[in-house]
Amino acid sequence: MKIPYINSLSLMVVFSVACGPSFAETSEETVEPLVLQKIMRDMGRNMQLIVDGISREDWKQVEKNALLVADHPQPPLSEKVRIMAFAGTNISKFKTHDGKTHDAARTLAESAAREDGYAIIADFATLQNNCLMCHQQFRKSFVEHFYAED
Repeated sequence: MKIPYINSLSLMVVFSVACGPSFAETSEETVEPLVLQKIMRDMGRNMQLIVDGISREDWKQVEKNALLVADHPQPPLSEKVRIMAFAGTNISKFKTHDGKTHDAARTLAESAAREDGYAIIADFATLQNNCLMCHQQFRKSFVEHFYAED
């Protein structure tokens, strides 16, 4: 069975698992948090640094952190398989959110490279809206599935 590639940007943006507990107890064992949780935390910090850069008109900082959002690390294959199994028939929605988020972060970085403040603000709004759409559609069920206590 061939496993389709999924860029985890939308998964990370969707599942800002910083809202989840560090460890979830099950009836028999302690479950380690997904690698995705650390990736999401790092992306959250990158988003905060983008806001800081915008407020100070530090376009290099905006560009650098937008690229880090667009080109974030990937979770290991075994974790991707678990996430795809969870997503099931909604996997295409994950991919769509991921693609839009990646593209928005890339566009933001390009505007920052041009030092176009107005475009940067508009592009950041697009990025934030993509994050929000994904979070609202998937975050709660993801956290419940992977971190809920039995």
